[in-house]
Amino acid sequence: MAVYVDDAIWNWQGMRWAHLVADEEHELHRFAASLGISRLIYQGPPKTAHPHYDITAFERRIAIARGAIACSREEIVLVLRRLRASRAA
Repeated sequence: MAVYVDDAIWNWQGMRWAHLVADEEHELHRFAASLGISRLIYQGPPKTAHPHYDITAFERRIAIARGAIACSREEIVLVLRRLRASRAA
């Protein structure tokens, strides 16, 4: 199982934000918890199409240091498409 994080390009409240996603939802929650990110930050269906956490650029750096795979915006879209296809199968 892998955890992915895209580039921190989204500006909100004076910070830059990224998306944290994983191959399996339980792995996503475990990894986010290991970063000290509250489960209350989780976003997933039915509110959003893809399970993810929004994380700051600072948290992104820590996530990568702990093994998350850094992705560009284009690469994370491909990851999300692959995950959606695997869930539908």
